[in-house]
Amino acid sequence: MGSVFSAGEWYARLHRIMSLLDEENIKILETMKQYGPRNLQQIARKSKLPYTTVYGRVAKLVGLNALTTQVHPSYSKIGLARVMVLARPFAGKELLVRDALRAPGYWLKIIRCTGEPNGYYAQLAVPSSSLQDLRLYLEQLVERGIVKDYQMYSLGESYSPLPNFEYYDPKERSWRFEWQQWAQAIKSGKGSEPKKPQATSKDGFDKKDLIIIKDLSLDGRVTLASLSKQLGMTLPATKYRFDRLVEDGFVADWIISILPFIPEVSDLIDLRLDFANETFVRNAERVLSKTPFVLTITPILGLNSLAVRIYIPRQEMANLMAFVSSLARDEVLAGYSYVHLDPSSQLTQTIAYKVYSDESGWEYDNKIYLQRVTDLVAKYAKTEEQSTLQPSKVTAVEPKMQ
Repeated sequence: MGSVFSAGEWYARLHRIMSLLDEENIKILETMKQYGPRNLQQIARKSKLPYTTVYGRVAKLVGLNALTTQVHPSYSKIGLARVMVLARPFAGKELLVRDALRAPGYWLKIIRCTGEPNGYYAQLAVPSSSLQDLRLYLEQLVERGIVKDYQMYSLGESYSPLPNFEYYDPKERSWRFEWQQWAQAIKSGKGSEPKKPQATSKDGFDKKDLIIIKDLSLDGRVTLASLSKQLGMTLPATKYRFDRLVEDGFVADWIISILPFIPEVSDLIDLRLDFANETFVRNAERVLSKTPFVLTITPILGLNSLAVRIYIPRQEMANLMAFVSSLARDEVLAGYSYVHLDPSSQLTQTIAYKVYSDESGWEYDNKIYLQRVTDLVAKYAKTEEQSTLQPSKVTAVEPKMQ
């Protein structure tokens, strides 16, 4: 199954995506990344562009679904521990596994993946004190014959670089991929530091703060007026809370997502890189943050490893694999693995703020979640008896890259 385009439609679509990446839009995007996407007057001032130009261009990018903005919350500051789970289903139980991963309510992303484990990739953010409870929950899914096996990794805070437009020619509308240069930089330790926001040591928060963080995770340009209405607070009080959350490091990173390559000929990959030592980890963070194709870089806690989300033209996949193989051959990498992600299957939600109480904190109860799984098993048993395959129509899907 696939999407069908005429030659004229294909080139028109390619032209539309690449034509958005001109010099003025690139300058606006880079300024947004540095200063945040909300204050367009500040962006105009810092980028030295007229405000009307910035406003009109941002509106056009958003209107064409070419630009989205969110935040990466600092999960550790709000008492949550983020994990990556790779779950392998038994054949025929794929949808049951997907819904079982959703049952605890603390999931952030769930997406179908191919490769190892040929099942589901999930990110969850659970209370820091409940990591062992989550592992016990996953073990129960194995015991009950729902999940064949799983892998679970604890994650640090993510960083989401912009595509490095130094490798883009706006006139030719083409990207350069300097694989040998990047590999050599990782091996030799050359490359500039990624610009990661630094969190401060202040930690106090309440449920209203979580609601602001939740809304910023949905839309990094959400208005203070909208937040005020939802919180039932005055505009000055809401602004005070927002400014404090940013200043105190609850916003770990601004995500400025732009579609750099045409979706129908590009792949979404999650790549795990296991390095020989910590020095190579730091080198790789610096170098990979300055490439055109990396969406997020996330340390895997307790290991000299990085989880790297990649969005790349399909024609460059062989070069990506040669690049990784080169690092392994030169003993920079101790190992690596990757999965292809299916953007059309991705489910996303924000932090589970509804189960937080200012009095008792985060709630987590495996008994409730496992009862939900029991109900799911019964539901799927009935569905399987009645299900038949139906014809479907496939249309193009823009990737949910973050």
